[in-house]
Amino acid sequence: MTFDATFDRLMGHEGGYVNDPDDPGGETNWGISKRSYPDVDVKNLTRDGAKAIYKRDLWDSVHADTLPDGVAFQLFDFAVHSGVETAVRKFQVALGVADDGHWGPVSQQAASKLSESDMILRLLGERLDFLTRLKNWPTAGKGWARRIAQNMRHGAEDSE
Repeated sequence: MTFDATFDRLMGHEGGYVNDPDDPGGETNWGISKRSYPDVDVKNLTRDGAKAIYKRDLWDSVHADTLPDGVAFQLFDFAVHSGVETAVRKFQVALGVADDGHWGPVSQQAASKLSESDMILRLLGERLDFLTRLKNWPTAGKGWARRIAQNMRHGAEDSE
Protein backbone atom coordinates (compact mmCIF):
# COMPACT_ATOMS: atom_id res chain seq x y z
CA MET A 1 0.00 0.00 0.00
CA THR A 2 1.47 3.32 -1.03
CA PHE A 3 1.49 6.45 1.08
CA ASP A 4 -1.22 7.88 -1.20
CA ALA A 5 -3.53 4.88 -0.65
CA THR A 6 -2.85 4.94 3.09
CA PHE A 7 -3.57 8.65 3.26
CA ASP A 8 -6.86 8.19 1.39
CA ARG A 9 -7.89 5.45 3.83
CA LEU A 10 -6.91 7.60 6.79
CA MET A 11 -9.12 10.42 5.60
CA GLY A 12 -12.02 8.12 6.52
CA HIS A 13 -11.08 8.90 10.15
CA GLU A 14 -9.90 12.47 9.76
CA GLY A 15 -11.16 15.47 7.91
CA GLY A 16 -13.12 18.59 8.45
CA TYR A 17 -12.51 21.49 10.76
CA VAL A 18 -13.30 21.07 14.46
CA ASN A 19 -12.54 23.14 17.53
CA ASP A 20 -13.74 20.97 20.43
CA PRO A 21 -12.73 22.37 23.84
CA ASP A 22 -12.77 18.81 25.28
CA ASP A 23 -10.26 17.54 22.70
CA PRO A 24 -6.65 17.93 23.89
CA GLY A 25 -5.66 18.50 20.25
CA GLY A 26 -7.79 21.64 20.19
CA GLU A 27 -8.41 23.31 16.85
CA THR A 28 -7.97 20.65 14.15
CA ASN A 29 -8.47 20.25 10.41
CA TRP A 30 -7.70 17.11 8.38
CA GLY A 31 -6.34 15.75 11.67
CA ILE A 32 -3.70 18.49 11.84
CA SER A 33 -3.91 20.33 15.16
CA LYS A 34 -3.09 23.95 15.86
CA ARG A 35 -1.35 22.78 19.03
CA SER A 36 1.13 20.74 16.99
CA TYR A 37 1.39 23.24 14.14
CA PRO A 38 0.99 26.75 15.61
CA ASP A 39 2.31 28.41 12.45
CA VAL A 40 -0.21 26.67 10.16
CA ASP A 41 -3.55 28.29 9.34
CA VAL A 42 -5.39 25.16 10.44
CA LYS A 43 -8.86 26.51 9.72
CA ASN A 44 -7.99 27.04 6.03
CA LEU A 45 -5.67 24.06 5.60
CA THR A 46 -6.29 22.20 2.33
CA ARG A 47 -6.29 18.43 1.94
CA ASP A 48 -3.09 18.64 -0.14
CA GLY A 49 -1.46 20.81 2.52
CA ALA A 50 -2.37 18.28 5.18
CA LYS A 51 -1.11 15.44 2.98
CA ALA A 52 2.32 17.05 2.69
CA ILE A 53 2.52 17.42 6.49
CA TYR A 54 1.44 13.81 7.01
CA LYS A 55 4.08 12.48 4.63
CA ARG A 56 6.94 14.54 6.01
CA ASP A 57 6.20 14.53 9.72
CA LEU A 58 4.34 11.27 10.32
CA TRP A 59 4.74 8.65 7.57
CA ASP A 60 8.47 9.25 7.19
CA SER A 61 8.98 9.65 10.96
CA VAL A 62 7.56 6.19 11.74
CA HIS A 63 9.57 4.66 8.87
CA ALA A 64 6.36 3.28 7.41
CA ASP A 65 8.09 2.37 4.14
CA THR A 66 10.12 -0.27 6.03
CA LEU A 67 7.05 -2.12 7.36
CA PRO A 68 4.47 -4.44 5.83
CA ASP A 69 1.60 -2.45 4.33
CA GLY A 70 -1.00 -3.32 6.97
CA VAL A 71 1.37 -2.48 9.82
CA ALA A 72 2.42 0.76 8.11
CA PHE A 73 -1.21 1.89 7.97
CA GLN A 74 -1.85 1.01 11.62
CA LEU A 75 1.28 2.74 12.90
CA PHE A 76 0.66 5.78 10.70
CA ASP A 77 -2.95 6.05 11.91
CA PHE A 78 -1.81 5.77 15.53
CA ALA A 79 0.83 8.47 14.96
CA VAL A 80 -1.80 10.78 13.44
CA HIS A 81 -4.12 10.22 16.37
CA SER A 82 -1.66 10.20 19.28
CA GLY A 83 1.68 11.50 18.02
CA VAL A 84 4.73 9.85 16.50
CA GLU A 85 6.60 9.19 19.74
CA THR A 86 3.58 7.60 21.45
CA ALA A 87 2.82 5.43 18.42
CA VAL A 88 6.42 4.25 18.12
CA ARG A 89 6.72 3.64 21.88
CA LYS A 90 3.55 1.52 21.96
CA PHE A 91 4.67 -0.38 18.86
CA GLN A 92 8.01 -1.04 20.56
CA VAL A 93 6.14 -2.39 23.60
CA ALA A 94 4.14 -4.61 21.24
CA LEU A 95 7.41 -5.86 19.73
CA GLY A 96 8.99 -6.51 23.14
CA VAL A 97 11.86 -4.02 22.78
CA ALA A 98 12.85 -0.95 24.79
CA ASP A 99 10.25 1.77 24.25
CA ASP A 100 12.47 4.77 23.60
CA GLY A 101 10.18 6.28 20.94
CA HIS A 102 12.85 6.15 18.22
CA TRP A 103 12.62 3.63 15.39
CA GLY A 104 15.99 2.05 14.79
CA PRO A 105 17.68 -1.24 13.90
CA VAL A 106 16.62 -3.05 17.10
CA SER A 107 12.96 -2.20 16.54
CA GLN A 108 13.21 -3.05 12.84
CA GLN A 109 14.81 -6.42 13.60
CA ALA A 110 12.10 -7.26 16.16
CA ALA A 111 9.43 -6.35 13.61
CA SER A 112 11.01 -8.60 11.01
CA LYS A 113 10.52 -11.61 13.30
CA LEU A 114 6.74 -11.30 13.54
CA SER A 115 4.00 -11.87 11.01
CA GLU A 116 2.07 -8.90 9.71
CA SER A 117 -1.10 -10.02 11.48
CA ASP A 118 0.70 -10.50 14.80
CA MET A 119 2.17 -7.00 14.60
CA ILE A 120 -1.23 -5.51 13.77
CA LEU A 121 -2.98 -7.29 16.62
CA ARG A 122 -0.30 -6.45 19.16
CA LEU A 123 -0.18 -2.81 18.08
CA LEU A 124 -3.95 -2.40 18.22
CA GLY A 125 -3.97 -4.03 21.67
CA GLU A 126 -1.38 -1.56 22.95
CA ARG A 127 -3.25 1.31 21.32
CA LEU A 128 -6.58 0.43 22.89
CA ASP A 129 -4.97 -0.05 26.29
CA PHE A 130 -3.25 3.34 25.96
CA LEU A 131 -6.45 5.13 24.96
CA THR A 132 -8.51 3.69 27.82
CA ARG A 133 -6.06 5.28 30.27
CA LEU A 134 -6.56 8.81 28.94
CA LYS A 135 -8.66 11.23 30.97
CA ASN A 136 -11.00 11.94 28.07
CA TRP A 137 -11.78 8.25 27.43
CA PRO A 138 -15.24 8.65 29.04
CA THR A 139 -16.25 11.25 26.44
CA ALA A 140 -14.18 10.24 23.40
CA GLY A 141 -13.73 6.51 23.98
CA LYS A 142 -16.73 5.37 21.97
CA GLY A 143 -15.43 7.07 18.83
CA TRP A 144 -11.89 5.83 19.44
CA ALA A 145 -13.11 2.28 19.97
CA ARG A 146 -15.03 2.47 16.69
CA ARG A 147 -11.89 3.71 14.94
CA ILE A 148 -9.94 0.74 16.29
CA ALA A 149 -12.75 -1.63 15.31
CA GLN A 150 -12.53 -0.31 11.74
CA ASN A 151 -8.74 -0.66 11.87
CA MET A 152 -9.16 -4.29 12.96
CA ARG A 153 -11.24 -4.86 9.82
CA HIS A 154 -8.54 -3.18 7.72
CA GLY A 155 -5.92 -5.32 9.47
CA ALA A 156 -7.78 -8.52 8.58
CA GLU A 157 -7.96 -7.43 4.94
CA ASP A 158 -4.36 -6.24 4.80
CA SER A 159 -2.82 -9.39 6.28
CA GLU A 160 -4.67 -11.95 4.15
